[in-house]
Amino acid sequence: MTHDSSVPMYEFFAGGGMARLGLGEAFECVFANDISAAKAKAYKDAFGGDHFVCHDVWQVRANALPGRALLAWASSPCQDVSLAGARQGLNAPRSGAFWGFWRLIEALHADARPPETIVIENVCGLLSANSGQDFSTLCSALARAGYAVGALEIDAALFVPQSRPRLFVVASLAVTSGRFCAGGPQMPFHTKAVVQAFARLPAPVQARWHWWHVRQPPQRNTTLRDMLDWSARWDDPAKSEALVAMMAPHQQGRLGDLCAEGGTHVGAGFRRIRTEAGQKVQRFEVRFDGLAGCVRTPGGGSSRQTVVFVDGGTVRSRLLTSRECARLMGLPDHYPLPGGQTAALQLVGDGVAVPVARWLGENLLGALCGLAPPTQGLVGAAPGPL
Repeated sequence: MTHDSSVPMYEFFAGGGMARLGLGEAFECVFANDISAAKAKAYKDAFGGDHFVCHDVWQVRANALPGRALLAWASSPCQDVSLAGARQGLNAPRSGAFWGFWRLIEALHADARPPETIVIENVCGLLSANSGQDFSTLCSALARAGYAVGALEIDAALFVPQSRPRLFVVASLAVTSGRFCAGGPQMPFHTKAVVQAFARLPAPVQARWHWWHVRQPPQRNTTLRDMLDWSARWDDPAKSEALVAMMAPHQQGRLGDLCAEGGTHVGAGFRRIRTEAGQKVQRFEVRFDGLAGCVRTPGGGSSRQTVVFVDGGTVRSRLLTSRECARLMGLPDHYPLPGGQTAALQLVGDGVAVPVARWLGENLLGALCGLAPPTQGLVGAAPGPL
């Protein structure tokens, strides 16, 4: 079925609405949900709040979801499957919120109005959490409900100057055997980790697996330098010197080379705890490849990212501002961030990169939901050589 109007969608764990912002006018968000009051306020400031329900997803009832959405997007909490977290998996309290979402999907199926397409966005650690059992459990639930399922690993660095790989599990009721052209894994979206995760799936789930294909994006034409607010205040020189002293010798050498090279250079880095010669040492690790590291929530001092500016022999530093982090997530400057720095960083660090959602909408999700056909064939039935 082809639709000539916007596709109705539900946005779960919506945060500030970054998925719907990326998907654009082709998709109409008719219901949104998040547990955070601060994120709810940001969402309502940006989009209005008549369709937003601020509750724990476990407290939401299916009769609160209007009509039949053709797309359900769920950026479920990732802390317990993140490589930086405790890796407790989908049964842990935070990531376990996924099952509150899935309870609603099952209720919609029982009510004969299931979403035609589902997107579950999470960290790439989901592929290997609990020896791959979490990913297998999730895909098995989708397959049992009649969905064809596949996954893409997409790094936001393809679109914005931020290293942010994320996993997108895409499931569709509309796919039938032979409907789309065949094909195997497609780089860079079907990484070695995705192929290995597929290999661990039970045979019935593999039978419902599809290698979603999307066309390659054009080469990114921005760098970290383009995202910076040059009016922001730099740290006291002594603080910058302390960060340099915290670098490992090889990083200090690289910084010295840049100073000797002349010109200007922009980098970004984090403070991290490393074990060296059996001792825990705090290091400042910085990259000068034109990318920021992954934008994070403000979970502690080491989670705040520092920008480093080298001008000849002068080194300056400061924390990235919340607006700069928002730009790195693809948010426009007119997007109304929360007033407090912590709330703003919590919102953008928990969000999906806006251009990634746009890319998926234009190149895969729209076609699965009955909009214009994709530029390339969408799916294949079996893995092939990378």
